[in-house]
Amino acid sequence: MKVLFIGGTGVISEAVSKLAITRNIELYMLNRGTKQEFIPPGTKLIQADIRNLEATKKALADHQFDVVVDWIAYEPQHIENDFQLFNGRTKQFIFISSASAYQKPATHYLITESTPLANPYWQYSRDKIACEELLLKYYRESGFPITIVRPSLTYGLTMIPAALNSWQYPWTIIERMRQGKPVIIHGDGTSLWTITHNTDFAKAFVGLMGNFSAIGHAFHITSDEALTWDQIYQYIAEAAGIEAKFIHISSDFICSVVPELKGSLLGDKSHSAIFDNTKIKRFVPDYVATVRFSDGIRETINWFEAHPEYCKVDDEWNQMLDLILAKYNHQ
Repeated sequence: MKVLFIGGTGVISEAVSKLAITRNIELYMLNRGTKQEFIPPGTKLIQADIRNLEATKKALADHQFDVVVDWIAYEPQHIENDFQLFNGRTKQFIFISSASAYQKPATHYLITESTPLANPYWQYSRDKIACEELLLKYYRESGFPITIVRPSLTYGLTMIPAALNSWQYPWTIIERMRQGKPVIIHGDGTSLWTITHNTDFAKAFVGLMGNFSAIGHAFHITSDEALTWDQIYQYIAEAAGIEAKFIHISSDFICSVVPELKGSLLGDKSHSAIFDNTKIKRFVPDYVATVRFSDGIRETINWFEAHPEYCKVDDEWNQMLDLILAKYNHQ
């Protein structure tokens, strides 16, 4: 099977790339080649910027693919470009959407693929919904062979998945804990959330690649382990060998101080997220998530400590937390 990944070196996609190579998939990556350390041996690189349509057409030459996966499409214009590039060039096009696109607030506690898509809080999620709607239009009108995948919060060796953490420098929250500074948990810490290890996600995702019965369908891929946010933060602290100091602050208050957090909190993580994985298991019968968060996060912390060059601290993020705490303490 000949597969093209657009991007392919992110937290989620790098685990899929590694598994694809071990399964003897002929893997190509189209990207700018700036993260060579996350490209597994055996991958064939097509170096181009997907945002430059004409240059990408030239770089693709006369390649045809069984599967094309766009890991880095975020808005309808990106999908329009994908359609121009790959209509008639692939047997399956997989779009990476987001589970944050599901209805907020939810009207039922259990999320299935038929849960409505609506997020009034987060433009990122609304853009993903718009991408899905455009792809469905192409599927219905032109037969463009789409499959939609909606990941929820997924982590791996390079990601520490706290709700409030620096996404650019994830080690920041560990350093803050080790300095004895308080760490904020949104809400009262009792809402349920689902965190998925990227190696688990990869097992289900590779099972969808070349699975042509999945064309026209949407899937989420998550673990079946639901944890409270208090448990998640406690597991992170325990993995780092820290007795951390936690403070609970309502999401509304946090967003009143830092409005740019409204999307990721009110539009996502302040709501419980429990997923029914029946559909993905029906299409990929051998899929089961096996990495418990308590084990996976320990591997992550060990990886960071073995790679000190990644243990950078985001001073702006620390200042942001300090500002929220200062305003909370002086209400």
